[in-house]
Amino acid sequence: MVLYTTPFPNSCLSALHCVSWALIFPCYWLLDRLLASFKPTTYEKRQQADDPCCLHLLCTVLFTPVYLALLVAALPFALVGFLFWSPLQSARRPYIYSRLEDKSLAGGAALLGEWKGTGAGKSFCFATANLCLLPDSLARYNNLFNTQARAKEIGQRIRNGAARPQIKIYIDSPTNTSISAASFSSLVSPQGGDGVARAVPGAIKRTSSVEYKGDGGRHPGDEAANGPASGEPADGCGLEDACIVRIGGGGEDGGRPPEGDDAAPGSQARNGAGGGSRGQTPNHNQRDGDSGSLGSPSASRESLVKARAGPDGGNGEPGVNSKLLYKTSVVKKAAARKRRHPDEAFDHEVSAFFPANLDFLCLQEVFDKRAATKLKDQLHGYFEYILYDVGVYGCQGCCSFKCLNSGLFFASRYPVMDVAYHCYPNGRNSDALASKGALFLKVQVGSTPQDQRIVGYIACTHLHALPEDSAIRCEQLDLLQDWLADFRKSTSSSSAANPEELVAFDVICGDLNFDNCSSDDKLEQQHSLFTRYKDPCRLGPGEEKPWAIGTLLDTNGLYDEDVCTPENLQKVLESEEGRREYLAFPTSKSPGQKGRKDLLKGNGRRIDYMLHAEEGLCPDWKAEVEEFSFITQLSGLTDHLPVAMRLMVSAGEEEA
Repeated sequence: MVLYTTPFPNSCLSALHCVSWALIFPCYWLLDRLLASFKPTTYEKRQQADDPCCLHLLCTVLFTPVYLALLVAALPFALVGFLFWSPLQSARRPYIYSRLEDKSLAGGAALLGEWKGTGAGKSFCFATANLCLLPDSLARYNNLFNTQARAKEIGQRIRNGAARPQIKIYIDSPTNTSISAASFSSLVSPQGGDGVARAVPGAIKRTSSVEYKGDGGRHPGDEAANGPASGEPADGCGLEDACIVRIGGGGEDGGRPPEGDDAAPGSQARNGAGGGSRGQTPNHNQRDGDSGSLGSPSASRESLVKARAGPDGGNGEPGVNSKLLYKTSVVKKAAARKRRHPDEAFDHEVSAFFPANLDFLCLQEVFDKRAATKLKDQLHGYFEYILYDVGVYGCQGCCSFKCLNSGLFFASRYPVMDVAYHCYPNGRNSDALASKGALFLKVQVGSTPQDQRIVGYIACTHLHALPEDSAIRCEQLDLLQDWLADFRKSTSSSSAANPEELVAFDVICGDLNFDNCSSDDKLEQQHSLFTRYKDPCRLGPGEEKPWAIGTLLDTNGLYDEDVCTPENLQKVLESEEGRREYLAFPTSKSPGQKGRKDLLKGNGRRIDYMLHAEEGLCPDWKAEVEEFSFITQLSGLTDHLPVAMRLMVSAGEEEA
């Protein structure tokens, strides 16, 4: 299948589209700014309340007539541009495929050689997030603003979190609780010499994030601010290989990891006060030098934990290979952070960071084209393959006129083989203005010694949003299953007699806009999709696992000091009181139920899902969840919590 790298099939149509959009854009921008000036966020209201001179009100009064005059002047040009733009959409392709141009930074081809389908198996990490990158005037209805700046910083934070080294930190004593919950991401079990995960009795196993200084004389803060743009590893620690640090606790030997897991020579661990500064400033709009700004030299203590190494490695001993310094902070007792339920088979946590070595990223509500381009440019520092501007415009493809695309966005470290997009035809009211749909992808993740391709299937979707329209969402789930079955059938080159491809995983990610605990969403909870795909957070219809939490934040509290940094939000969501205050809960369709939060089951409205299939894979293979995390790294930048899942794919006969 040919992947579309441009939105139109020839340069003539592309040029005509650029001219038509240039005529429309001034009117679009002026209207957006005019509407935005009358919809302040809670952060802006606080600023206005602290402004004795009422400068904001004065600016609004002065600039509103100017915006109106310019808008009226731009309308005739916008009308001419629209007459050309609208019919051009029938020739527009449904997505733009971007591959990293600098092949020296590319690693997709190299990743294919890492797994041959044999041995202990291979883990793949998926993440999904709703970013609310709408035009600024519309984003303000979710209490978010400055879409362009948010898009850039979101890309930086995701890249920084995914590209950092994966550090395993073990405590020798089971009673030592000096490991920081704020500096850990995915939970990784210690590996034995054969690469198989083993449990270590009495050990606390967590993964710490760290900034590191590469060669070439870069300032230590540069790596944190801009991330390792090429994804290259720091000395002694590759992206796929975890660095191991042991923190001595003076405890008994029962808490020690195996000798084969000793820390790399020269690695150091330092305990200290680590937390970042608190404030009510949103993370995407801070002055240079503030801890929340990724463009500053201090480079967001929220996004990565500081580590500075001197020319001699930071320990005063020249010649010792110690360019990684680890910094942790003291937090609450580990007993208060139960990350594993006694009956649970995999690790789970609320994490301040995206998982290290993230392989696939599915995003929703990346509606704004300029924001999508900024996000793409940032993520290309880590992901080689990206699809963006997914969807249709105008009247083609769907029954109603579409002003916005689907908002879907996909990034991958592995090569994309096939792509398909379908638009849901049954959206209504405000949702009908966007071409919400499903994006289907087939990726290659390895090859066997017999040159059989090992592939995986990923679907990214965003369902109808209006809470009262359960029937519409169920119809869309039906379409999602049918389209996915057709996509697998049309792109498969295998047969029982000639298995040219082996399917390693089948995953569905996205914002499904219903939760599993609300009595108002019973139709969706009982959909047949959940019999074919497994939800790691769900026990059954209307029943969640005890550790699962909601993914939709209460928009009124986005800029509160208690949740204004990833670490603060992480700590808040670890307590039941914090979740009830800062997570959104379902609203009842029945009037007269006040104080309904106290009557609800669950821990908030979980509408962002990651599902995986246990059937339809290669015979004798199985895909099992190894880790699941709710991520707070985008605090202040979106009203959703990203979620991540790590799947371990292995051959059943090998483990037997």
